[in-house]
Amino acid sequence: MIYRFRIILDTEEDVFRDIEIEQDATLEQFHNVITQSFGFDGTEMASFYVSDDQWSQGEEISLFDMSDGSQPVRLMNETTLIDVVHEASPKLIYVYDFLSMWTFLVELAEIAEYEGGMEYPNVMFVHGQLPDKAPDKEFKSDESENFDEGNDDGFMDLDEYDELGFDENWN
Repeated sequence: MIYRFRIILDTEEDVFRDIEIEQDATLEQFHNVITQSFGFDGTEMASFYVSDDQWSQGEEISLFDMSDGSQPVRLMNETTLIDVVHEASPKLIYVYDFLSMWTFLVELAEIAEYEGGMEYPNVMFVHGQLPDKAPDKEFKSDESENFDEGNDDGFMDLDEYDELGFDENWN
């Protein structure tokens, strides 16, 4: 089967690509098609995140294993599209270049049959130009978290460290 995706840059301008790819392709192969279709060189770190209907960021599937080894990490080259995307769960978030934070919303639009003579993956449609820099993101905390100036987080005020009696010449 062939998966048809729409990959939308998370910005006010309409910038998206429609891509066809085999359902048993790896997420690394999908990553390569996405980066090429948007004109990136593909040398930056990237991750896919499983997402729900509200585009909440779920489990990470990383391009490289950057963990300390204590937690297993899902890797793109070991995960196929059919493992994480299907009709009941059609959405992924794709983040490219963690310094710039290019963020894309990836949605399975259709599952189709192979077409004879067609090569996959296939960029079906291109709309919009990539901006010169990644759109700014507004990061918000949960409403239950308190980040006001009050010190309710259990950490000491920096002025209180002098009262702890550390010997500056301990070594």
